Amino acid sequence: MRIEGRRYDTGEPVRVSIEDGRIASVEPVWPQKSVDEWPYIAPGLFDLQINGFGGQWFSDEGLTADQVLSTLEPHFAHGITRLCPTLITSAFEPLRDGFTAIRQACEQERWADRMVAGCHLEGPYISGEDGPRGAHPLADVRPADWDEFTKLQEASGGRIRLVTLAPEVEGAVDFIRRAVAEGLTIAIGHTAATGDQIVAAVDAGARLSTHLGNGDHGMIRRHPNYIWEQLGEPRLKTSIINDGFHLPPSVVRSIVRTKGPRNIILTCDASGLAGCEPGEYEYHGSRYEVLADGPIVIAGQRQMLAGSGVQTDVCVAATVNMTGVSLSEACDMAGSQPARLLGCEAISLQRGSRADLILFHWRKGDHNLQVIATVADGDLRYGKIEAR
Repeated sequence: MRIEGRRYDTGEPVRVSIEDGRIASVEPVWPQKSVDEWPYIAPGLFDLQINGFGGQWFSDEGLTADQVLSTLEPHFAHGITRLCPTLITSAFEPLRDGFTAIRQACEQERWADRMVAGCHLEGPYISGEDGPRGAHPLADVRPADWDEFTKLQEASGGRIRLVTLAPEVEGAVDFIRRAVAEGLTIAIGHTAATGDQIVAAVDAGARLSTHLGNGDHGMIRRHPNYIWEQLGEPRLKTSIINDGFHLPPSVVRSIVRTKGPRNIILTCDASGLAGCEPGEYEYHGSRYEVLADGPIVIAGQRQMLAGSGVQTDVCVAATVNMTGVSLSEACDMAGSQPARLLGCEAISLQRGSRADLILFHWRKGDHNLQVIATVADGDLRYGKIEAR
């Protein structure tokens, strides 16, 4: 397979040759028409936090492998070649069923195994306070439980690689130490922790703030508070939901400038209702509303967001438009940065790299990357590649 386009990082027109799922060569070419008409070529996107799609959640009780596959596949259309299926706060049984189904899907289809870079357990070991808890069900919030976690990890076939918890919950620091010793990545999120509790979690090995600026109280102290404490902690990388709704542009700019692009990870935090038509939906006894312009909210409380209805390609475009970072920096925030955090291969446009690539058109000001083709592991998974 050969792909031609403009490098996302330099703008140079190149031809990428792929053999056996790897990049065999990257050679400069001279286009017959204006290079501005060529699509960009970039590494595939990697999202750490995707909860489902099309009305299906990864944390559904009774989830099947076929449902996992049908939920994963639509993400190729948005340039996502790797992701972490995310299971949120729930009772033990739905979590066990979800992780079991993901394991079975990965065992059933190689493309799914390659797409699932790891699973993300977000909760149930989080704050029970309104605000920090977000849309997570209060009834299922509980102390950190290593024995429970090991059962979930067994169900997943060892695929849980990222856990988001609140440092202040009972048993959190000991849990972090054990998890880090097992090679997991621990994130702080859905928390009302004090500064000392955040430092204790970081000392124990926590290395990420999950969707900083969301999952918080509506009103907090000017300072100190748990946002400043995480923003100012140099050992923490930060994920942000930059879909145009979860954070105002001024906050996005402040986080990016404080942490620096190499310490920012973009996530869409797509809800299981992403891809659904506008309207109200019920899930686990709660009612949600999908709004026409993209957000997903608690029904009757439109100020209370409950995950995103857009995908990572929108977050990349929004980050360039809001902050002024380069296209390559924004793509890396949704590619090489999450890969490095989890210890996965960081895809690059170099000989020998895994052939996870996307072709897309984009101009500054566009709402999203206009993905025209997605290649994962050397296979065309979405769209069409034109012969040039």
